[in-house]
Amino acid sequence: MKFAIEKGILLENLTNVIKGVSTKNVIPVLNGIRFELNNNGLTLLASDSELTVETFIDKALISDISCNGVAIISSKYILDIIRKMPSEIVNFEMVDNLNIKIFSESNVYNLNCLDPNDYPTIKLSVQKDPIIIKANILKEIINQTSFAISNQELRPILTGLNLKITGDLLECIATDSYRLAKKNLKLEMPIVSDVNIVVPGKNVIELEKILVDDEDVMINIFNNRVLFQYKNIKFQSNLLSGTYPNTANLIPTEFDILVQIGKNDFGGAVDRAALLTQGKDKNIIKMKIEHKQMVINSTASEIGRTEETLLVDTDEKSNIDISFSAKYMLEALKTIDGDDVLILLNDDVKPIIVKSLTDESLIQLILPIKTY
Repeated sequence: MKFAIEKGILLENLTNVIKGVSTKNVIPVLNGIRFELNNNGLTLLASDSELTVETFIDKALISDISCNGVAIISSKYILDIIRKMPSEIVNFEMVDNLNIKIFSESNVYNLNCLDPNDYPTIKLSVQKDPIIIKANILKEIINQTSFAISNQELRPILTGLNLKITGDLLECIATDSYRLAKKNLKLEMPIVSDVNIVVPGKNVIELEKILVDDEDVMINIFNNRVLFQYKNIKFQSNLLSGTYPNTANLIPTEFDILVQIGKNDFGGAVDRAALLTQGKDKNIIKMKIEHKQMVINSTASEIGRTEETLLVDTDEKSNIDISFSAKYMLEALKTIDGDDVLILLNDDVKPIIVKSLTDESLIQLILPIKTY
């Protein structure tokens, strides 16, 4: 294998493909990135068996292809080496099957490679009729829901993002049992067979980092995996096994108290109240609504107490005293566009719903916390 390529082009593709490498790999060869050069171009591939990322660089973007071949280059150093190369053109040349020379006019690295014969065969097949979503829309969906994914392994199914599609309606749901984020999207084309899958949260978050524009993302769903095809990138993730809990009946449909308030005013008050409860379990603050006023307060016995009053748009009869996690509320507010938010309540033990005034497709749910 022998070729030359612009540093920027290679760096962009390496940055994407290295997301498929895990620090916990028990198979040594999977700690490497697979470089395969042929007359069509250069394919980079990385996998940890659960997540696989492949990118393809067309021959038109490669300065010189002198000799085809395959090399497995250790991922530990390759990204930093390319990033710090002093020249805009980087040259690669296989010295023998297990050693590669990476060089410019003024410097050279000789790296030991892993045996390509040890690298597992990985299928990255696509379907004739994939589900198509614009990259910027998929990125927004992930950003508006993935923060609510559980990081506790006690219920593995909750460590993923639930994607459900019926006809032309896509529902994206994440919950950690204490809060829930739900986003609906109407697809341009309905699907024939219903979809109900759970994608590991850590993989979804890596996918979100790759999506940067409004080009199409083609989603290919199989029995135990899902493949996202975006520009020159294939991003394949295993699916979590098991049945995601039915969350439909968790979201109230009727409310006794409806409150409209400026998002920045409310978020700022919550943030300031949370200063005294930082580091405490669940970061609990209290909210009291009475006579069209909202009082946000928090108490830390060893530090002190804070209280802030806000005017709100609500019914004169609205009256509630409720406690919740400031952290959860602030994370929910970040996902909502617009100047104002709606806070929907029933009593101090039923879920708090936070919504946009203009976007019915997004629902944030937070469970209250008993403080007595």
